[in-house]
Amino acid sequence: MSSASGSRIVVTGATGNVGTSVVRLLSEDPEVASVRGLARRIPDWSPPKTEWAAVDVASEQAGLAAEFEGADAVIHLAWAFQPTHDPATTWRTNVLGSIRVFEAVAAARVPALVHASSVGAYSPGPKDRPVDESWPTHGWPDAAYTREKAYLERTLDTFERDHPGVRVVRMRPAFLFKAESASEQRRIFGGRFLPGPLARPELLPFLPDVPGLRVQALHTDDGARAYQLALRREVRGAFNLAADPPLDAKVLGELLDARPVRLPRTAARSAIAAAWGLRLLPASPHLFDAVLRLPLMDCTRAHTELGWRPRRTAVEVIQEFLEGLQRGAGADTAPMRGRKVG
Repeated sequence: MSSASGSRIVVTGATGNVGTSVVRLLSEDPEVASVRGLARRIPDWSPPKTEWAAVDVASEQAGLAAEFEGADAVIHLAWAFQPTHDPATTWRTNVLGSIRVFEAVAAARVPALVHASSVGAYSPGPKDRPVDESWPTHGWPDAAYTREKAYLERTLDTFERDHPGVRVVRMRPAFLFKAESASEQRRIFGGRFLPGPLARPELLPFLPDVPGLRVQALHTDDGARAYQLALRREVRGAFNLAADPPLDAKVLGELLDARPVRLPRTAARSAIAAAWGLRLLPASPHLFDAVLRLPLMDCTRAHTELGWRPRRTAVEVIQEFLEGLQRGAGADTAPMRGRKVG
């Protein structure tokens, strides 16, 4: 933090799953003087010390340098997951929009940039041991999400070379969940008309056990604390963020009291591809392919250099998320609006 009176932090994508947690945490931080939240639609939500601006990073007329003027740090979270059938559209927001953010950080002489990368940036890796931040970040080329995250890793390599005075931090979290994100994530990955109340353990007599389907999760609020700590400490580079234990059919079966039943990859992928092709399911089979290949992450660097540890286990995260799905939980922002269906 740069001054005795506190710092000015700008957050892009401030009304989404991660953005709402980051803004809430920073608005309560005595070391932060003000938070400027950028989003396509200004919310009714008014946390302390926070002002809003309607900004679309995908627009060439976004005027980002002016928005960043005088900021002590920019936290870049803006991201679009859909439409999965039109990767050119997500590329414009996620890649070209992010490049605009990076260029505006340099133009406004902002001293620190904290970028939301992802476990999805990593190249295929092991499921039986964790990898640290030195693992290659070339993503899975067939999935738009992982391809875009990996591309931005290369973009930041060049940015850091050209702008050594900017302290760049890359957060690489596991899958992020909280109760308030349940309705948004149901719409993004399951579709608008998938009823949230169906997410009940008693309706799942068995659980598909797909080879390679072993992933990590993290509570969004725990992820937000890592962003906060990155502002307070003079750290640079990448940080893996995840909670234990890794989630697979055995762990989820115990949580849901459901019996794991082996399902071949090809059968699971064919079902997802058919539903996606018929536009019944927003999540693409290419993303499914990527998830099966994601490595498990070692979070030692975040523990030691940030002093960060998650407060909730991955099992607790999923329990909270499922409860949120059942009741149609949400938040008072456009992306996070709560609904059980629709």
